[in-house]
Amino acid sequence: MTPTLRHATVLWNFLGAGRQHNDCELIVVCGSYDLRVCDYACQLLKKGVAPHLLFTGNTGNWTKHLWERTEADIFAQRAMIQGVSPDQFTLESRATNFAENIAFARELFPDVRRATFLTKPNSIRRVALTLPVQWPGLEAWVDAPSFGFPGEVSNLIGVLGLIDEMVGDIHRIMVYPSLGFQAEQVIPEEVEAAWCYLIEQGFDHHLIKGRH
Repeated sequence: MTPTLRHATVLWNFLGAGRQHNDCELIVVCGSYDLRVCDYACQLLKKGVAPHLLFTGNTGNWTKHLWERTEADIFAQRAMIQGVSPDQFTLESRATNFAENIAFARELFPDVRRATFLTKPNSIRRVALTLPVQWPGLEAWVDAPSFGFPGEVSNLIGVLGLIDEMVGDIHRIMVYPSLGFQAEQVIPEEVEAAWCYLIEQGFDHHLIKGRH
């Protein structure tokens, strides 16, 4: 494994920690470029983890270049191909970030008390840190389809694209608490060292502008 992949794996493991789901009232499916998140949501629905799915997402950094429709719509169409009926899901097509995914889910389902949120593996920690701010009091779990890094990365963005994204994820975990977007999180020394190394290697395209 190259030094770059070794450092990127440190970020992958940190960002993806805490994956879990539980029986609940609603599965909130955060839209993205990775359709495996949708496939996993369909599996959990069919297993009876929850009776209803919420597909949430407009477009993001990647998907605005990939698709002409919203992430929520793309996910919903894929779910129907897999046998999910329209009465088993709701669409939310405004959200452009995790805070909005959660806030708009809360607006649509204010009486829900237990929910599982699904996202990409490298986004688990960010969603978990955003939940207490955007939906305090909710009993929530964050889960993702299980696939490995680097061998099973989506070919829509590739390994190098994902490393850029993860460097940006770490930066947001550092900056967003001060902006009121996420709960505080201590970054372990080895994670910060790996993050700095990757920035030095040029993986800086997803950093928050003006904050580094």
